[in-house]
Amino acid sequence: MDGHTDLTGIAVVGLAALICGMVMTRLRQPAVVGYILAGILLGPTAAGLVANQDQIRLLADLGVLMLLFMVGLELPVAQFMKVWRMAIVITLGQIAGFLLIAWGIAHLMGWPPAFAVLLAFAAALSSTAVAIKMLEDIGERDSDTGRIAVAVLIAQDLAVVPMMLIVADMGGTGFSASGVAKVIVSGAMLTGLIVFFAKKGPVALPFAERIAAHPELRPVGAIACCLAAAALAGLFGLSAAYGAFLVGLVLGNVKGADDLTHAAKPIEGLLMMVFFLSVGLLIDLDFIWANLGRVLSWLAIVTVVKTALNIALIRALGQPWPRAFLAGVLLGQIGEFSFLLAAQGNAAGIVPEGQGPLVIAVVALSLLISPLWLLTARRLHLVASRRGATLGLMLGYLWRGNWRRAAARVRPLARAAVNGANGLARKAGNKLRRRKTANDNAGATPVVSAPEKPQDDGNRDRA
Repeated sequence: MDGHTDLTGIAVVGLAALICGMVMTRLRQPAVVGYILAGILLGPTAAGLVANQDQIRLLADLGVLMLLFMVGLELPVAQFMKVWRMAIVITLGQIAGFLLIAWGIAHLMGWPPAFAVLLAFAAALSSTAVAIKMLEDIGERDSDTGRIAVAVLIAQDLAVVPMMLIVADMGGTGFSASGVAKVIVSGAMLTGLIVFFAKKGPVALPFAERIAAHPELRPVGAIACCLAAAALAGLFGLSAAYGAFLVGLVLGNVKGADDLTHAAKPIEGLLMMVFFLSVGLLIDLDFIWANLGRVLSWLAIVTVVKTALNIALIRALGQPWPRAFLAGVLLGQIGEFSFLLAAQGNAAGIVPEGQGPLVIAVVALSLLISPLWLLTARRLHLVASRRGATLGLMLGYLWRGNWRRAAARVRPLARAAVNGANGLARKAGNKLRRRKTANDNAGATPVVSAPEKPQDDGNRDRA
């Protein structure tokens, strides 16, 4: 009976995720936002249909490995190498800027330095899924702005693995010589593979070609390679996510990689749904409501500061204002890998008590407000194509245009509301007058008219 109940719960969870994902895609938003929303609605602080999260935690962990595996598998090495210098500089600038900000805040709040590093890493990352969706929606995927944004996203994805190693090593007594060596070796190996594949191009691996030649083996081979590499990395004391990413990078640059990618996509989609659903389940609505001002303040600060920092860095590298402004907005949200860093930091014991729900809430809300950010990106795309290249002109036109559009939309609604209220008042007044008139008539003395005399036509006299 318990098994039947568990299966029913899984079916409800899957159906809710599908419905929320369909609603978001109908609104031209990323489906991952719908998955997070489904987790919030089904979580213990909302409907309470999924109180036991252990049932999906294992699948969520597999979703993390598949996410990193697919990032490596789909990494466009040749495209990244064209603008890699700019992407690396922007990513390092984001990390350095947020390190300064986080250390200052940690000093004021009394937080440990390790938590400041975790906050800086989490804030510096952007959402690849949301940013790519926005680029495709406004038609900028293949433009100069799109290439810059994609290159920065790739650089951030590459930085996730060293970040996770650093966060894991900060627990306990802090940095150790072995931890520093792991970060250096993993970074050097990753850099070497990227440079090798950029120069060599696709290589031939017999087992990969044999798997790619059989459609029924492709999905099994993809997930088996992912899990095997994760286990091997764990044996060497490295992160399992690092192993999954590394084997994905290797398989993505062998002959037959497209077949493996197409076969692994459905598996990734399923496990990613579970991952983002589990993120929604972690969100404590009671905590957000009790600390609404603090949560919204941190969300606004992080979003605005990150967007401004992105714009400043891209502009400093010689890009024109419209391109820098649009790319900065596209990279303004916090990414899904920030959840991984938060979980890693919590496991390492560097998150102060009571701050874990705040980090999760800010990251999740940053993804949930992506529809508003997408609307801003669309409008900014139109502004950049019609107006000049100065920042002041773009800001003035963008936000004044927003107020004018909002006023233009609100004015007819307000006029209709006033007219409707006046019409209702007139109807009510007429009804009261008719009722008063009827009451007055009912209370008055009726007037009886005299009967009319019959007319004598003279025939009776003659008779």
